[in-house]
Amino acid sequence: MTDLAGQYFDAALTLLRRVRDEEAANVERAAEALADAVAGGRRVFAFGAGHSSLPAQDVVYRAGGLVPMNLLCVPGVTGVDVVPAPLGSALERVSGLATATLDAGPARSGDLLFVVSLSGRNTMPVELAAHARARGLTVVGLTSLAYPGAVSSRHASGTYLKDHCDIVLDTKVAVGDGELALEGVPTAFGPASTVVTAALMQAVVASAVGRLADRGAEPPLFRSGNVDGGTAWNARLLEQEAHRVFYAFPAGLDR
Repeated sequence: MTDLAGQYFDAALTLLRRVRDEEAANVERAAEALADAVAGGRRVFAFGAGHSSLPAQDVVYRAGGLVPMNLLCVPGVTGVDVVPAPLGSALERVSGLATATLDAGPARSGDLLFVVSLSGRNTMPVELAAHARARGLTVVGLTSLAYPGAVSSRHASGTYLKDHCDIVLDTKVAVGDGELALEGVPTAFGPASTVVTAALMQAVVASAVGRLADRGAEPPLFRSGNVDGGTAWNARLLEQEAHRVFYAFPAGLDR
């Protein structure tokens, strides 16, 4: 039997090495922007539609993560919990939903927004990034630069996510997001975009933590709630950071 599991690990490791080596400068630029936002008391948001939301969710409210990282949620689009599932894909192509979501939320000029979209072609990430920049936010895009030129944009402007970002992190993922092929199987399989993009997000956070420490600022990091004292530690930080945490009820009630 073909060692497909081993081939998948090899493919994922190859992509991880590429982004480590080829995106190092952009990772550091994004980390500097994140450290500046955290140190400056500004808000930080992350967004992705469908499976692209998974790397965004991975840096929000988790052990070892920065407390002021917020998930920018769009009903029916963030994650894959909407039924029927294809509705989420359809909503990602609706114009105006991204701008309405941003305008109705707490983001303001000077804040930082991470936008995750593998293809970068759909209406929502394009409009969200463009509108965020117009409102004075700094935008970091995580996308595959293999897609523009290989697939058409679904935005009326013909532009892609990459065209509306201050910083772009290229995931290097090939068009179609399938790392494996097998005779008798009619399409590529073994997607690795979540692995690579989540690693990129965590690398940015790790570097930002180091930069904050170098500045003599204590990074506001969650501890695991499954270690002794972790819950109390986290509660203290949530209270301390309440002015820019939007995923906890107490923080939302006193604004």
